[in-house]
Amino acid sequence: MKASRRAVAHDARAGRADTLRTVLGATAVGLASAFLAASAAFAFVAVRVARRVVMPAARAADTRILDVDVAAQTITLKRTPDTALPGRYGLFTTGAADYLKVGSILSSDAATVKRKLLTEVDGDMHLAPEAAFSGWYFRQPEELHLPFTHEYVPTALGPCPAWLFPGGDDGETGESWVIQIHGRGTTRSECLRAVPVFHSLGITSLVVSYRNDGDAPRTRSGTYALGATEWRDVDAAITWALRRGARRIILMGWSMGGAIALQVSLGSAHRESIVGVILDSPVVDWRTVLTYQGHELRIPTAVTGLAIGTLGADWAAPATRAEGGIPFDRLDIVARADELRHPALILHSDDDGFVPSSASHALADARPDLVEMQTFTTARHTKLWNYDQQRWTDAIESWLRRHDPTFAEESAS
Repeated sequence: MKASRRAVAHDARAGRADTLRTVLGATAVGLASAFLAASAAFAFVAVRVARRVVMPAARAADTRILDVDVAAQTITLKRTPDTALPGRYGLFTTGAADYLKVGSILSSDAATVKRKLLTEVDGDMHLAPEAAFSGWYFRQPEELHLPFTHEYVPTALGPCPAWLFPGGDDGETGESWVIQIHGRGTTRSECLRAVPVFHSLGITSLVVSYRNDGDAPRTRSGTYALGATEWRDVDAAITWALRRGARRIILMGWSMGGAIALQVSLGSAHRESIVGVILDSPVVDWRTVLTYQGHELRIPTAVTGLAIGTLGADWAAPATRAEGGIPFDRLDIVARADELRHPALILHSDDDGFVPSSASHALADARPDLVEMQTFTTARHTKLWNYDQQRWTDAIESWLRRHDPTFAEESAS
């Protein structure tokens, strides 16, 4: 009997053990499945974020038109950090007009901003509510009322359209040229604001396009490399300029155009012809920018980190639709500060809102012998000219005269 009871007890314990193993096994499988599902979702979001970084996108609406007073020639916009900025700006619209110029703020409250219209509108013009606020101001080269020609710069991908503004009133280009490089998601029009400054100093402006920007030739993928390949098109523009009499080249880059200008400064075969670099709201280190933007968009830090890692990997290029891995180390100019050889002027707002100024400050701290930084506040991203045109202009003119007296000589001649 005792043996029988022991056998029954043993069988019961064995049954409980089997049940426990079954439960634990099922739990492990469930946890593994949940982990794999979460990992897959995590990776999917990271790839979507990475793809968004390199894919050119249409300009997104960032404000709304609430009222247009035809009699008073005023426009009321939804208040945002940008629409509340003093100065002159552009407004991308849809409907009867696709672009308007706006001027001074006439009144504002917590929700709205009323501004003066600098583009005349009439009662028959219907505008959709959605609009995009812009620092461009000038949209076409003709608006500057300066002589210019349409040019095409030969590159490895094909001819890249450019605008050439001779520095001399007689149409002569002279020996001092500035090559202007626009930013991500924009076109050459972004650079037009700076042309009069250089023209007043007798400096010729070559306002260039580069691969995948909508004007220049498209690569197979049609995606940005964040400056890692685009710089070659700008280097081709230097070759083109030197063949037409340029001897001293200034590079001016806006936002991602700053990243491109820095890559040209470091990698060009024509480095000896480059005399300086001017950077407006520049990308100096992409990882800093992407981490900041991820935080602003409330993307989990881990997802942002995985997206950056995905962008940097060659094997992930088919998923991100990039040409290849983005070489973030090569694009980190703070880490490469010792390699700089050209004097640089950085113009950056500490409340940029898109490209944080921290990397610009770090570069200026790392190379005080070469890098001068003019810090703005309130001016936001690439809107420094609009916000304080006089200070912006004075900073560039003063820097040019101090770093190459020939600019002052040419403007006086």
